[in-house]
Amino acid sequence: MEKYECPCGYKYNPAVGDPEGGIAPGTKWEDIPDDWVCPVCGLGKDAFTPV
Repeated sequence: MEKYECPCGYKYNPAVGDPEGGIAPGTKWEDIPDDWVCPVCGLGKDAFTPV
């Protein structure tokens, strides 16, 4: 599964998810709700780029 990176440097790893943000491990990027934000800086999902 592809990882995505925020401009702040946070990398979303689908294998880990974002449990504190309500995203379970194994959640694909496209399955994350559009209103999810970076847990580090608060930028929206649209600010992330594939890495």
